[in-house]
Amino acid sequence: MKPIVIAITGLNAIDSPGPGVAVARAIRDGMDKPVRIIGLAYENLEPGIYMEGICDKTYQISYPAAGAEILFNHIKAIHEKEGLDLIIPNFDAELPNFMMLAKRLLALGIRTFMPDAAMFDARDKQHLYAFGKQHDFRVPRDMMLYQPAELVRAGEQFGYPLVVKGKYYEAVVAHTAEQAQKAYYKISAKWGLPIIIQEFIPGTEINIAALGDGEGNAISIIPMRKLYITDKGKAWAGITLEDETLVDLARRFIQATKWRGGFELEIMRNAAGELYIMEINPRFPAWIYLSAGAGQNQPATLVKMAMGEKVKPFTEYDAGKLFIRYAWDMIVDVSRFQQFTAYGQL
Repeated sequence: MKPIVIAITGLNAIDSPGPGVAVARAIRDGMDKPVRIIGLAYENLEPGIYMEGICDKTYQISYPAAGAEILFNHIKAIHEKEGLDLIIPNFDAELPNFMMLAKRLLALGIRTFMPDAAMFDARDKQHLYAFGKQHDFRVPRDMMLYQPAELVRAGEQFGYPLVVKGKYYEAVVAHTAEQAQKAYYKISAKWGLPIIIQEFIPGTEINIAALGDGEGNAISIIPMRKLYITDKGKAWAGITLEDETLVDLARRFIQATKWRGGFELEIMRNAAGELYIMEINPRFPAWIYLSAGAGQNQPATLVKMAMGEKVKPFTEYDAGKLFIRYAWDMIVDVSRFQQFTAYGQL
């Protein structure tokens, strides 16, 4: 039987990990058909390139800033060698290019299963508050900043602490004006403008990984509470929760947007039990392998849906399933690193 050939990005399994390694593991665990996984890497030291049992082959591709046309040429060249059936992008910043190319990729025989531009823009950090007002979701007040001098007005409006966010990644809780200014310069230098200032909501942080079919139906919803958080705010351990209010929130989001593909809701539950949507990530989170452990393998289910298989919505999952991330040292011969660096493939 010919394997399904799936290209996956996000192989940087570091202290702020991409989802690619977890997505690949889940697909290998959850498919009843043979698969061949092709890694798409941006840098030559992404650990997923060299990990055994993750990718069958890996190619280097251009950064998203290079634009959609260069990406298309790279994908086309890889497709001619590998015969790709499906691509699963796993970074926010690369999604606009892949969405722009979706029809051209399909013309080559390469499928995708991701949100369209309207869905993607609606949940963007810059539009999140308006989205919440439109669909009756609680969302913290926010402000877009293009000049550091505007921090004074933000501090007056929201008070301290407040949250300083990049347009793609990173968030810092600033307790003083000096901390806010430092975060502004650091994040804008890395991710550009605007910087988003968000009202600070104290409470318990909860994340929800979910999968929509593009027609308003929730196929899978897994809530998780972080048990250990790194200094970068990333979950290093977490546990699945049994809570119908969280499931209902994700279901209402899917109905409102007709979301197609995987996504993550970052939620804050305040002392009154109210749920605030802090952020909506338009792809699988790095902890998505927990969905497989809890009985709803979202990456494998996405592959089945993308390939035209009809799937039924999951109705049950295992609460109390724990994930604990860990680090270990791989030993890799320098010849493998040199091959990938020189030829852009391994």
